This record gives sequence, C-alpha cells and structure tokens, in this order.
Amino acid sequence: MATNIVTVEELPPISRQIRARLVRMSHDARAAHLGSSLSCVDILVAMYWGILRIDPDSAEDVNRDRFIMSKGHAAAALYATLARRGFFPSEWLESYGRDGSRLAEQMSPECVPGVEAATGSLGHGLPLGLGMALAGRIQQRPYRVWVLMSDGECNEGSVWEASMFAAAHQLEELVTIVDYNGWQATGRSDQIMALASLTEKWQAFGFETHEVDGHCMESLWGAMRAAIQTTGKPSAIIARTVKGKGVSFMEDDNNWHYRVPNDEELSAALAELEMQ
Repeated sequence: MATNIVTVEELPPISRQIRARLVRMSHDARAAHLGSSLSCVDILVAMYWGILRIDPDSAEDVNRDRFIMSKGHAAAALYATLARRGFFPSEWLESYGRDGSRLAEQMSPECVPGVEAATGSLGHGLPLGLGMALAGRIQQRPYRVWVLMSDGECNEGSVWEASMFAAAHQLEELVTIVDYNGWQATGRSDQIMALASLTEKWQAFGFETHEVDGHCMESLWGAMRAAIQTTGKPSAIIARTVKGKGVSFMEDDNNWHYRVPNDEELSAALAELEMQ
C-alpha cells in the first residue's frame, strides 16, 4: 500500500487547495464548523499523503490502516481530503450538507469510501479506534489505527478510560492525535476545563507522547513516523494548531465555530488562499 507518495514540499499546496474547497463547501451548504475543519487540514494532508498505509483503489483491504475522524463536526475536512486523495469523485463534494446527500455534516457509517465509522458524539472515536486496534492484534493484522480528536474531546471521561485500557494492553498499534486549536464551542479550552498540560496528561496515562506544530509538515511527519516505530505502548501526538488556519480573518476567532461565510467573505478567503 502506498505511503510517501509526495515530498514534504508538495504538501502545503495540497492543504491550500483543500482549505479553499472547505470554505466553498461551508458557504454553499450554509454549514457550520468551518474553523474546526480548517485547523486540522495539515494533519490530514500529512497523514493521507505520507503516513497511512492505504490505497484508494482498495479501500476495503483488510490490512489497510484505519483512520477515525473522532472530531466528527469537522467531517467536511475529511470528505475534502478523501476526494482529493482519490477515494471518490470530487463532484460529490458539491452535495455536501444537502438533503439526501451521502455527505452529511456529521458522518454516517461507510457513507463514502474511506470513512470507517460514524462519529460526532465527542469522546467516542478513541474507544472505537482502540477496539479496532485490539481486533487487529487478535487477528494478527499488520494495520495501525489513527484517531484524530479535538482538544475539547479531552473533557470526556470515555477518552481517559480508553487511554488506560490502551496503555494496560500496550497497544502500540494505536495512535491518537489531538488537534489542539485552543477553542471549544463556547470558549478557550484551557479555561473551560483544566486541560494543560495535555502532553503531561497523555504521558501520565502511559502514552509515548510528542508535541508538535500542527501546521509544520516536517514536524508532523517526524512525530507520526516516531509513533510508527514505538513499541510496547500507544502514542499520542499533541498538535498545536490555529482555529480557522489559512484565512486571516478567521484565524483564532471562535465566531467561526458556527458562522458561515457570506458571498464577500467567500471571495476574500479564496483570494487569500490563492495568494499563499
């Protein structure tokens, strides 16, 4: 299965193209959670173009790596990534958020090739991934399971229960990535709950832990490759990101958790992304 299909220098233009598509999808569908989608694009691009053992032409291969988008409110980011990677035609993205579309604002099981599970009820993605990793070990499959979470999900007790189980069973096949953009729906993550230091928390729960700039492709690849090499324990990557990344007037502005760009904002965002 393909990994490292591009060089690290080729990744930023892919991220910009996906971000432009996301802004248009939010505008056209009148769909929220744009800021949360934009923050995790670089993580997805780093994974799908250099880390995951996957093949869009064999999306159901039993030995494929599994990816769980636990922060299901950012489903649009995964849809746009999968389409750009060749899992399904990009034209399908035009139906995002519409009545009867397979691309709902929250994912349903196997709605399109590449989607492993329904997510959106926060705190459930890691337990799902843990179960898949344990099943792979029992069946002696070579795959690894990657789970992308929001920082707000770390409020949930189910996350830490799953973490304790993963550490107890030395599930080196499991990697969790936290998109730490610093915001939740109603305020700063560290003010709503005492999350800091997330790195120390994951270490205390028995994970091999890396904290990186979530928009630096070299750093992301380095941490992800280190996780692949880790044995005897699960891994956690704390990716420091910016909500609304890529569009200056959306960056670190929590209004874009629910706001939808109007026509003028769409034009301004697309023009800015094209200039980068």
